Amino acid sequence: MSTENEGNPVPPAPSAPPVPPASPAASPQAAAFDGGEAPTTPIPPTPQGAPGAPAGDPYGTAPQAPDSSWPPPPPATPSYADPGAGAGAGWGSSYDQQQYQQHQAFQQPEPAPKKGSGRGGLIAAVLVAALVAGGLGGGLGYTLAKNNDDSGSTTISSTSSGGATQVKRAAGTIAAVAQNSLPSTVTIESESTSGDGGTGTGFVFDKQGHIITNNHVVADSLDGGKLTATFPNGKKYDAEVVGHAQGYDVAVIKLKNPPSDLKPLALGDSDKVAVGDETIAIGAPFGLSNTVTTGIISAKNRPVASSDGSSTSKASYMSALQTDASINPGNSGGPLLDASGAVIGINSAIQSASSGGLGSTGQSGSIGLGFAIPINQAKYVAQQLIKTGKPVYAKIGASVSLEDSTGGAQITDSGSGGSAAVESGGPADKAGLKPGDVITKLDDSVIDSGPTLIGEIWTHKPGDKVQITYKRGGSEHTVTVTLGSRVGDN
Repeated sequence: MSTENEGNPVPPAPSAPPVPPASPAASPQAAAFDGGEAPTTPIPPTPQGAPGAPAGDPYGTAPQAPDSSWPPPPPATPSYADPGAGAGAGWGSSYDQQQYQQHQAFQQPEPAPKKGSGRGGLIAAVLVAALVAGGLGGGLGYTLAKNNDDSGSTTISSTSSGGATQVKRAAGTIAAVAQNSLPSTVTIESESTSGDGGTGTGFVFDKQGHIITNNHVVADSLDGGKLTATFPNGKKYDAEVVGHAQGYDVAVIKLKNPPSDLKPLALGDSDKVAVGDETIAIGAPFGLSNTVTTGIISAKNRPVASSDGSSTSKASYMSALQTDASINPGNSGGPLLDASGAVIGINSAIQSASSGGLGSTGQSGSIGLGFAIPINQAKYVAQQLIKTGKPVYAKIGASVSLEDSTGGAQITDSGSGGSAAVESGGPADKAGLKPGDVITKLDDSVIDSGPTLIGEIWTHKPGDKVQITYKRGGSEHTVTVTLGSRVGDN
């Protein structure tokens, strides 16, 4: 299945990973919209910690976020994976660069950057193994929810009749959830030293001023660029990147002079999400800051890979929550909430029907297929980034093929740059796996391709023990593998 990060191109994606219902309620806050021009719409990340969270847990109630290993070459959307990074490179599963190039046909060309705005919107195609396994073939288009519109966010306001009193919304209604959650979301503006950039969304993770968003939302500001975050009340703050993970497409930024009244959004439990549960997405689609849309969880554990489609881009892999809530360029990094207002995911990518035609950026828009990073995983990644500034990935230490297939993830004959396909002394080597073996299951999850395997591995943490089923010479075998770890995106 291919996807594009809202507003950006997306690469081939894996098959289908696991996910469940949501939980905690978001901290209530009255959103005060300034009515002035708001920053362009970025992709929002998911915060952690929230009011009402159990004492002692600064990040609120959330299940353990699994870690996964990092694969090589990316598809055609957000850049997250290290192209060609093989088992020897240290990532969970790696992909062979030549095969990756074969997937380039699914990538959509990146729109030319708009003068003064930056990239003008990236649009890429991602291969979702789950869909491939379902017989849909190899090229579904997805769009990164990052908006590169240089026109700035648009504010739409209406006048209220004089003397009208504010209506009190009943708890549990969409209106009440929006009223409580909007004050804890921000529109992120990212700009490089050359003036290129775009916008996305983010949300308050803790009272210290940490904001969660997507890696591809802040990518332009890295290496000396400029980063700002604007709240619905119009207050804008300069910010800096604390840490970013291309593989997970998660980043944490921190406000330089945070206000004292920050209210983190409550974090739910993405492992308990069920298909059919209500969802609420907040973001700045096409520059329209503080936009709220609704839908349901359409599917869980959807393997998705994405990248910006550039020759040097890396892919990110996720076992995503799929939702039909309207998500467009500019929504990236924003929270996907459950009916109680608890964050269950970070909106990151959408499938698009075309490479352009919507909005002033020419980016594709929502067709009801959006993908969010499960909050359990995002919380774990965010905590690692805050502690050390670097992401930690789980890995099996083997290079696998990116070739379209529903038969499993085949370990290649050699890794990137001629390195060994199975890392000597690594997890796969210790378990007896060899080049040519075809991995078909990881625990109870069916593995139909390399990207699917990577996405599934990354739902775990280093040190976790997993059961891997593989085929060799017509016979099926099952072994226990203790996942290794790799620090950083390189």
